[in-house]
Amino acid sequence: MARIAGIERETLDVDVAIVGAGPAGLAAALRLAQCAHEGKRALRIAVFEKGASVGAQILSGAVFDARALDELLPDWRGRGAPVCQDVVSEEFLVLTRGGIWSVPAGLRPRALDHGGDHIISLGALWRWLGEQAEAAGVELYPGFAADTLLFGDQGQVIGIGIGDKGIGRDGQARANFAPGVDILARYTLLAEGARGHLGRTAIERFALGRGRAAQTYALGLKELWRVTPERHRPGHVIHSVGWPLSAGTYGGDFCITVLSAGLLSGWSLAWATPTRHSIRLPSCSGSRRTRRCETPSPAASAWAMARGCWSKAGCNRCRGSIFPAER
Repeated sequence: MARIAGIERETLDVDVAIVGAGPAGLAAALRLAQCAHEGKRALRIAVFEKGASVGAQILSGAVFDARALDELLPDWRGRGAPVCQDVVSEEFLVLTRGGIWSVPAGLRPRALDHGGDHIISLGALWRWLGEQAEAAGVELYPGFAADTLLFGDQGQVIGIGIGDKGIGRDGQARANFAPGVDILARYTLLAEGARGHLGRTAIERFALGRGRAAQTYALGLKELWRVTPERHRPGHVIHSVGWPLSAGTYGGDFCITVLSAGLLSGWSLAWATPTRHSIRLPSCSGSRRTRRCETPSPAASAWAMARGCWSKAGCNRCRGSIFPAER
């Protein structure tokens, strides 16, 4: 996505512009709408999402702690939220090239204790959350990718610029060219993910990383598998560490049931190549037992695959999150 300079553009004025219709962006928009309603204030809130629809760029499932949803929408169960499968059993495994060890419950990391959590389809939950936001008066604009930050006379952020459409590889306008809109906002909230280009622009321009350690990131890979009903274990969650990662590589593997006949498996890796490790993973006998599919057969088949990136940080890496942005 890019913008051609020197073109007259339409403008759209809003009170709050939010970039990204993921969990953070939608939750922030909905909470702002709730606060405006409670304070009896008119507030125009707009969320801009580069995907064709809300939830379009999220692959299936995850283990979900509903505490935040309880705070945001205490009556979410009555509203028909697509949260229907509880975690009923879990394992934490240590894998080697030829073996597998199960870690007893009392020795597991506290973060991997999922009692009371739920197994959800992320895409379905965020589509539902988008519907709740729209019902609260939030404007959603899927298919509108924010390309740049707009700055005022004093250097403050005054909004975002939507990327132009119909630009050729040579950077010139084609016959189907459509200029992007300038979104002018009193406040701009960036919720575009771990490595969003607008966030990097703000970090550099306003020195938000000054005095902090360098940010690190993890790469993730998800695979959605179909399995036969006899190998299906509703509500079962598995996390594992070890092979094929080296001792100096931070990361692990997970496997959860997300559909009536599906498994979601994946990797979270730092300083490694997830695709290469996912290819090596089936050579581990423990991992084959994890997926309940010893050999390629009609019993299990890959359905979908996706990659992702997210921040991995301690307090010494936390960036400043507020910058001049009032118009």
